[in-house]
Amino acid sequence: MSRDILLVVDALAREKNVGKDVVFTALELALASATKKRFHENVDVKVVIDRTSGNYSSYRRWLVVPDEELASPDIEISVSDAQNRDPALQLGDFLEETLEPIEFGRIGAQAAKQVIFQKIREAEREQILSDFLERKEDLVTGVIKRMERGNAIIDCGRIEALLPKDQMIPKENLRLGDRVRALLLRVDRTGRGPQLILSRIAPEFLIKLFELEVPEIEEGVLEIKAAARDPGARAKIAVKSNDSRIDPIGTCVGMRGSRVQAVTGELAGERVDIVLWSSDPAQFVISSLAPAEISSIIVDEESHSMDVVVQADQLAQAIGRSGQNVRLASELTGWELNMLTVEEAEEKNQQEYEVICKLFMDKLNVDEQLAMVLVEEGFSTLEEVAYVPLSEMLEIEGFDEPTVNELRNHARNALLTEAIASEESKESDAEGLLTLDGMDGETARVLMGHDVNTINDLADLAVDDLVDMTGMDVERAKKLIMAARAPWFA
Repeated sequence: MSRDILLVVDALAREKNVGKDVVFTALELALASATKKRFHENVDVKVVIDRTSGNYSSYRRWLVVPDEELASPDIEISVSDAQNRDPALQLGDFLEETLEPIEFGRIGAQAAKQVIFQKIREAEREQILSDFLERKEDLVTGVIKRMERGNAIIDCGRIEALLPKDQMIPKENLRLGDRVRALLLRVDRTGRGPQLILSRIAPEFLIKLFELEVPEIEEGVLEIKAAARDPGARAKIAVKSNDSRIDPIGTCVGMRGSRVQAVTGELAGERVDIVLWSSDPAQFVISSLAPAEISSIIVDEESHSMDVVVQADQLAQAIGRSGQNVRLASELTGWELNMLTVEEAEEKNQQEYEVICKLFMDKLNVDEQLAMVLVEEGFSTLEEVAYVPLSEMLEIEGFDEPTVNELRNHARNALLTEAIASEESKESDAEGLLTLDGMDGETARVLMGHDVNTINDLADLAVDDLVDMTGMDVERAKKLIMAARAPWFA
């Protein structure tokens, strides 16, 4: 019988083009499945086939678990009982008992055959997929084999791929038999259907198409630094030249626009703007909003946003139809862009100017004229007044050391007062949480560490959120949340 096993393994491995070890593993599972049928209870059976001789052994196994966690005696054994039988066994090991092997010739049961062929089919699919992935092809080309609920199944040779409906270019009319090119978005090893998931709307697809059309990119002379798309309508790419003699935009456009037209043709007529990349974020934004002319830009590093100021007659062009131009520019640069006319920018600046002046007048106990001097010198927060080096403030015309020290003291006192008020507010909130039935001080502190500062904040939480934050059991979490929500039903 051992010879029969070796012959079967050799024949199946050749026929299905899979490794012999895959077939051995499938046979072991099939033999184990057949052996289990001897038992009425649920058992764990392991079969081991010698890869050289074809001889095989069968074992019944029990997993070694802590004494107090023994729940399934048919497949588990307590650690104390296991060590009585074999002192070398540890938690997580298996206690094995030899079984009489079943005859290989009797494994004709349908269930056993299914296990063998299922494993071989899985191995075949995995082998084909591995062969494909080894080629490291980001772009996949194939023919539409069939349509399923709007999704296209693409025949790529020995393997099928799925182009989901939501990854197709809008209004693109794909039909059976059409040749399609798409980006390999991801590999799905879980489903039984096609394992390659494709996309024609991803920005990376646009980049790969330009790499095909522009040899200078593959050579490293040019780089595409970023891309943004409104699929089927408009796109932007940012390019950079690593050779000062090469014009990056002209190179990507090609002779009489041949290169960019080839990309546009593949993307169902999608218009592509080619933007010169810059390491200066403001300059990059100006280029990305072309052809609109920018009057000025105010950069806010803290919020990672920019106020882009344009003349009134340039605003519509800068924003684009339905906000398309500014939206793509924002995606391309990674900055949030706020479009303003010159008049709106001046009004906004005036409002901010007045707010800061009032802040300084209230908190620093100064008159309007002195507050205006501080704002005009670039001060906008109390922290700046309190902690900017003394020497810098003394450079302001009309400021002497006593004046500067007095301003700094006022600023620091105001900041200290705000900090104390904030702490008192938190303590008050904590006291409010502590009024809830079932709440304790430690839990209240943990909640406040997660910005749950009031009873209303707690009432808005889901039970699972509260359990994750605190580690408490579900029942207690339910009671606390219901107590917090009690005023809702009063």
